[in-house]
Amino acid sequence: MDNIYLDYSADTPPDERVISVYLKTAAAHFANPNSAHSPGRSAKEVVDAALANTAKLLKVSPDEIIFTSGASEANNLAIKGIAHTSRRRGKHIISTFLEHSSVSGTLTFLQEQGWEIDLVDILPNGKVDLTHLKALIRDDTVLCAVCAVDSELGTVQPIAEIADILKSYPNCRLHVDATQAIGKANIDLSLADTASFAPHKFYGLKGSGVLYKKKGIIIEPLIHGGASTTIYRSGTPDAPAAAALSAALGYAVCEYDERYERVSRLNGRLREHFTENKNIRINSPDDAVPHILNISVKGIKGEEMRRMLDEQGVCVSVKSACSVANTPSRAVMAISHDRKNALSSWRISLSHLTTEDEIERFIKILNALARDADSLRSFA
Repeated sequence: MDNIYLDYSADTPPDERVISVYLKTAAAHFANPNSAHSPGRSAKEVVDAALANTAKLLKVSPDEIIFTSGASEANNLAIKGIAHTSRRRGKHIISTFLEHSSVSGTLTFLQEQGWEIDLVDILPNGKVDLTHLKALIRDDTVLCAVCAVDSELGTVQPIAEIADILKSYPNCRLHVDATQAIGKANIDLSLADTASFAPHKFYGLKGSGVLYKKKGIIIEPLIHGGASTTIYRSGTPDAPAAAALSAALGYAVCEYDERYERVSRLNGRLREHFTENKNIRINSPDDAVPHILNISVKGIKGEEMRRMLDEQGVCVSVKSACSVANTPSRAVMAISHDRKNALSSWRISLSHLTTEDEIERFIKILNALARDADSLRSFA
């Protein structure tokens, strides 16, 4: 029997329509978009069209879109770029316990270079504590980095409220990692100064990403030399990747309501079942995106549960795919302050491609494993 794939927040299968766009573009527009000859100009037209369509879908300007190799590069470019450009105004940065490693790792790098990093408290509902944020922010704060949707809990952060608070601090920029938000939640990128995402999270291809950079925001590039679509990210423009990214985003936006409704129905079925089981704790808040559902099974470490489910053909994640193994979930720790629960937590992530049959099979498999929890306890 086929695997039950419940790890769509880590990666999604590319849409065949997106693959077709990539292949057709690669065959017809292989030339360097920087070249002055006719094939080069044709390739540049493809890139320009992808930029324009991506911007239109996101309701921003084309010159605010920077194509990257993925969300990790986009996060690095935004955070390091803002920090280095703003270093004469201050070296204080605020972030959260919920960030992807490409954000937290970048902040650690800056901290080692002399920047001061503060992490804002998280409320029991998984959202940023706005009162604590106000207490942390200073005149020398140059950046606040907050994910739009947490990858472990699915919490939707109050980006509009955060942006409103930062209006009183003109030297402070807001960076939003929107990687788990595109296609899962309605988000206004224009609230941020910079925002990142990657299409492989919404049925596009790996190896491409986007950094939204609001007009007037100056950042220091990571990559220098080589003409591109922008001075902020050098390198030969990739016409097939740009076209495929634009196509995947188009499907995510146009099919949003239908996809969301289906995933919500599947999430409701799981929540109904988990609520009835005293050995299962739901960690995701009620208003999380339905695509992400974080739970703990009492007495079984998350990594052990992942392994047992994998042996039964069920694919889930413990924390995000880029996290360090065998450590407590920072997100679950932040909301529950319970180390055992954080060690027992793991993530189910759903898709409109997930079937009712897969959900019912998964429930039966999990029930069988949970019944044996007493004999499989890793800790008291």
